[in-house]
Amino acid sequence: MSLPLEPVLARLNGNREPAIERWKELLRIPSIGTDPTRNADTRRAAEWLVSNLCSIGFEASLRETAGQPMVVGHHPGPGGGGGPHILYYGHYDVQPVEPLELWLSPPFEPTIVTTERGPRLVARGAVDDKGQVMTWLEALRAWHEVHGTLPVRVSVFLEGEEESGSPSLVPFIKTHRDELSADLCVVSDTVMWDIDTPAIATMLRGLVYVELTLSGPSRDLHSGMYGGAVPNPLNVLTRVLGQLHDGEGRVRIPGFYDQVRELEEARQWAELPFDEAEFFGSAGIKTPQGEAGRSTLERTWSRPTCDINGIWGGYTGPGSKTVIPAKASAKLSCRLVPDQDPERILAGLREFLDARTPADCRWEIATHGLSPAIRLPADSPYLEAAKRALVTVFDRPPLMIGMGGSIPAVEAIKRLLGMDSLLVGFGLDDDLVHSPNEKFELRCFEAGMRTHARLLAEFAKLG
Repeated sequence: MSLPLEPVLARLNGNREPAIERWKELLRIPSIGTDPTRNADTRRAAEWLVSNLCSIGFEASLRETAGQPMVVGHHPGPGGGGGPHILYYGHYDVQPVEPLELWLSPPFEPTIVTTERGPRLVARGAVDDKGQVMTWLEALRAWHEVHGTLPVRVSVFLEGEEESGSPSLVPFIKTHRDELSADLCVVSDTVMWDIDTPAIATMLRGLVYVELTLSGPSRDLHSGMYGGAVPNPLNVLTRVLGQLHDGEGRVRIPGFYDQVRELEEARQWAELPFDEAEFFGSAGIKTPQGEAGRSTLERTWSRPTCDINGIWGGYTGPGSKTVIPAKASAKLSCRLVPDQDPERILAGLREFLDARTPADCRWEIATHGLSPAIRLPADSPYLEAAKRALVTVFDRPPLMIGMGGSIPAVEAIKRLLGMDSLLVGFGLDDDLVHSPNEKFELRCFEAGMRTHARLLAEFAKLG
């Protein structure tokens, strides 16, 4: 059954203000999932979403976990089969608001601010991820209100722990594998290239994240009595980690590049209108660094990295205490690219450390994250559907981009459900995600609603 799109778009245009008011309602709920004092509010946000899904024809419910509840909903679509089953993923928890004094308006009182770009909405969660969730939720609402159904079968999966590492996500997916299975997952938690140019993220780097502890003496020692005669774990730790990169910026972990291949996309990225000076200037940096012979976009999107994220040991309090510490620790992360196996990288890291460990010292490695990179197949019919929807809304084709970070849910959905994710987001780099005065341009919010409405129509054609 083919359902016309134009009345749906007209409905979105006519209901712009009610859609913004619903968005504000959700933003007013302080669902800081990491704050136990906000547990009731976080739950209230989940219940709000369940109620809204039920109001547009979904069979939706709140599901308990060891942490914050999940929201799961299902809509049968037009019936008769023949079309794809789409899973929409997002999260309703938000980051803490501190430092509160830097906010120009109360973080949980959504405020419209007019700028040279037009109106924007400022609030915690405005874009990450409540605003982006509302773009597709309002598109689903418009389809249901116009036609009494959706053009395809749709499931919704929302979590409340994304900002704290999604500890309940994998157990929940494993337990509800059959219920959450679909043909494609749609995620709006990414950015456009700029306010005029849409983007589809076709690649996410993976992650190996570990905490290293090097032990030496059985206790802290007086540096005057033992210095120069025993291994100092801080000295050893810094010496070993200082050898992680060679003079060309390449990582020296054994086998680190064995599975890394050159990507066709890298040649296309060279044509993107990337302002390198602005990119580095925003971080207070003037001179690019990293793996020699690679562009900045390659270094951040398609090349693997290894970085020390924190280091500690010994005495760090006020005044002096001259000790040789018994232990020294560091946190280390490797960003991985397609085809790299996190377990092999971890094994290579162990080999690297062991080869440089002096007598009477030993390493402990605690793993905090192992996830492979994600890549959407270039020939995916869903990718082509997204391109058609975006070019119609923005009057220009979307750019195919990579992302240097990771989205744990996307990796878990691929690994446990065997499903690719279509990453189509409408945020901007300057939306101040996780910072005071987080915002979402209304222009981007409205483009997101129209795009998701068109995406549903395009998906229906794939039956």
